[in-house]
Amino acid sequence: MREEGVTLLELLVTLTIVMILASVAMPLSRVSTKRSHEIELRQHLRIMRAAIDSFKTEWNRDGDVLIGPLCVKNKLSCKDVTSIYGYPKSLEMLLGVKLTSEEATLRGTTIRRYLRSLPLDPLTGEANWQFRCYKDPPNASSWCGSDVYDVMTVSQETALDGTKYRDW
Repeated sequence: MREEGVTLLELLVTLTIVMILASVAMPLSRVSTKRSHEIELRQHLRIMRAAIDSFKTEWNRDGDVLIGPLCVKNKLSCKDVTSIYGYPKSLEMLLGVKLTSEEATLRGTTIRRYLRSLPLDPLTGEANWQFRCYKDPPNASSWCGSDVYDVMTVSQETALDGTKYRDW
């Protein structure tokens, strides 16, 4: 008389196979999560850098010489929102600059926006970005505080490709 069921040996073999598969899947899920954070970080950096470039084009100035079209039309706002190099004084300037020209009030467009909101750093979960000024060297560890020439993450971690996130 033979009873149906699973022997202890069959159970151990099955558990071993499941554990091996799980041990392979765990690192893959960690890597895919890290990769998705890296992709999101690159997107946010591109968006903010494009907004800074667009701001610079429209509000450009060289000292007291007003060059950009919005800077020329909005002389009162220009010196309040831009540095002497034409870059925004802070990242908040990209969220909205109040226009002071007659053309702006006639059209009803009194605020020029470059970003809808400040993106969150996917590595830290906060909007605590590190900045670099126009006059700072590329490897500057602190922000001079006069303008926002570039933006980077505050994370000191290393990416999957071996580079530091803050060097992106």
